[in-house]
Amino acid sequence: QVQFVESGGGLVQPGGSLGLSCVASGFRFSNYVMGWFRQVPGKERELVALISGGTGTPTYISSVKGRFTISRDNAKKAVHLRMNNLKPEDTAVYYCNTAPRPIKEGTLDYWGQGTRVAVSV
Repeated sequence: QVQFVESGGGLVQPGGSLGLSCVASGFRFSNYVMGWFRQVPGKERELVALISGGTGTPTYISSVKGRFTISRDNAKKAVHLRMNNLKPEDTAVYYCNTAPRPIKEGTLDYWGQGTRVAVSV
């Protein structure tokens, strides 16, 4: 059974930092590209960063490049997102999943509960 457990979100002021973590289970983690996605109410979920399974090569969308760092620990089946210099537009619920397409359970995309990040004064 696939499972993602995300943690580390919270409320932070603009310019602050947060570190998100996700522990995965139920599939061969090291074989998959992993990503962090985010979603704002009323908008589609957005892939913000991904990391390859073998070499750990990261890729970022332009709006977070230079501020976010994705990493992974295949032995612990974990993927992390370090977020620095946070901006109000980073406010969202953050999810980890396989990337660029989410993993499926049966015919449906599986998502964890996510972790909420709020950037506000």
